This record gives sequence, structure tokens and C-alpha cells, in this order.
Amino acid sequence: MTQQTMTETIATIGIDLGKNTFHLIGMDARGKILLRRKIARGQLQSCLANVSVCLIGMEACAGAHHVGRQLAALGHDVRLLPAQYVKPFLKGHKNDYRDAEAIAEAVQRPTMRPVPLKSAEQLDLQALHRVRRRRIGQRTAVINQIRAFLLECGLPVRQGLAGLREALPTLLSQRTDVLSPRMIHLIEDLSEDWRHLDERIETLTRDITALAREDAGCRRLMDIPGVGVITASAMVAAVGTGAAFAKGRDFAAWLGLVPKQISTGNRTILGGLSKRGNRYLRTLFVGGAQAILQHPHNWPRYRFGHWLMTAAPRLHRNVLAAALANKLARIAWSVLYRERGYDAGIATQVP
Repeated sequence: MTQQTMTETIATIGIDLGKNTFHLIGMDARGKILLRRKIARGQLQSCLANVSVCLIGMEACAGAHHVGRQLAALGHDVRLLPAQYVKPFLKGHKNDYRDAEAIAEAVQRPTMRPVPLKSAEQLDLQALHRVRRRRIGQRTAVINQIRAFLLECGLPVRQGLAGLREALPTLLSQRTDVLSPRMIHLIEDLSEDWRHLDERIETLTRDITALAREDAGCRRLMDIPGVGVITASAMVAAVGTGAAFAKGRDFAAWLGLVPKQISTGNRTILGGLSKRGNRYLRTLFVGGAQAILQHPHNWPRYRFGHWLMTAAPRLHRNVLAAALANKLARIAWSVLYRERGYDAGIATQVP
């Protein structure tokens, strides 16, 4: 078979992405392998430019969205698959060609849900969120270390950032009887790290806020109770317009805000939250729900206030927070996907 005939009959291509080299497996409509090739990263576009429009599958990993946008610009149908959905199609021992073949097999399944391609703007916003989250984790580690050093010297401090920030100057200046000069100097250095991290987090938050104010979807999401600029921008960065989900229940399930189901023999068994999907976004929705629960006097003002007041007496507070987070996620998907404001006729019982 000539190269020209081969490129004309290829229907599906699986690509195993690497840092510098890619492995390609091309199949015809019946699944017969017609192409088996290893190429450098810079050769991918030129290699597939002359191939007729086909289905291309890749694993959703670092750099996959950039490559996917390049191939989509050539007219190909590009689909990114979660790695855990590709593994069952792997045959024999693992190598790069077999990985590419497994991807090509998996991408043809009609029920396989791909990961939507992210735009460059979404990736920028997602990068800001990830750096901000890392800085917050570093700040928490510094604060915990300061507390531990003080406690080792018999100086407990009340819980919360404000409590430690308020008590620290007094402890360092007046408790020299239990704090050695070396320990005081060490805690002062840690306090300087804390201030630096506060400044970096504030700068990142301002950048995220500026981007969110410019996005129509983020502005609509911020009208929902319990959804602020961080949650709204994180949701837009993660799911775009939400078109990958057929309904709000699917989005809530993807976040892991539904009970884990272990059912068999016509018997339904529901456990705790599945906690699948985007952990960062799930945490934000749960935090927003907990913020709403702290102010029960505001519940009658919300569209879901009657449900909340009815459920509060019979549910544990943590269960109620998870249920409310599920409802907020479904409402958020409806607002984002339908491109309508929260106060523009969105029903309380969203799909």
C-alpha cells in the first residue's frame, strides 16, 4: 500500500504524547493498523497536515491541550481522554506504541466522554489558580511551623490567622523568659516569609479578579449565593461553557458531590461522597455552602431558601453542606451553560 493510499484510508489516530517524541498508531474504519510511526514534537503538524480529516485521540495530560488546538486547526476531530479510561484497552506489556494503540481503541467508543479542549485563556486562568493554591499551602505550612515552635516553648495561641497575627508581636517582645534569642530570630524570619506569601497571594487574587470581571460567564456565576470570584473563575477555567455535561446533575457528579454507589443484585447501596473529579473546585463549592450555612437569617432571601430551612432540622450540618454544595453546582452549571443570569428566571429545581 502506498503512502498516499494509506493516508486516505486512515480513520482514527492514537497519539502517545511525550516530552520530545510522539508515537502514532493509525487505524482504518475496521480497526486495522495502517500507520505506526515515531516522530519528533516539531514534526507532528507537518506529518498530519496531509492526512485526510480523521478522529485523533490523546490522553489528557500536560501539553495535550496545546497539541490538541494545533491539530484541531488542521480540521481533525481531536478528543482528549482521561488516562484511567484508556488503561482498560492496553494489551500486554506497556510500551509507547501499545499506549497509542489503546488510545486509538478507546477514542472510538461512542460512550467515551472526552475532556474538552481548553483555550489559552482558560489555561492562563487555571495557572493562576494553581499558583495561588500552592502559595496558600506554603503559607499554611509556615503558620503551622510558627505555632509548633511556640507550643514547644509552652506558648499556645488561639486558632485562626488573625489570632496568631495579633499575638505574635507581644509574644516575641515580652516572653523572652521562655523564648531564646535564637528562637525569636527564627520566628521573625518565618513571619517575614508569612508576609511575603500574603503579598503574593493578594497579587494573584487581584489578577484572578481582573480576569473574572472581564468574562461574562464569571460575572453571571458571581450572582449566585455562595459563589464568589474565586469559585466562578475556577469553574470557567475548568469547564469553559459547561458544554461537556448534558445536565447539572452530571456536573455535580463529576465534581464528586454525589453519594458513592455500590449496588448489586437489584440492591442500591449509597455511601459517602464519591469525591471524584476536580478536588479544588469541589472544595470551593463546599466552602461556599458552609459560608451560607453560617448566616441562617439570610436563608429566606435565596431561591432555595425554603428547601434549606426544611432540610436544616433533619440533616447533620456536614451532610447539609454537601447537599447545598451539590445544589449550588447544579445551579452554577445551568447559569453558565444557558448563558442566563441567576435572577433571570432560572428555576430552583435545575436539571
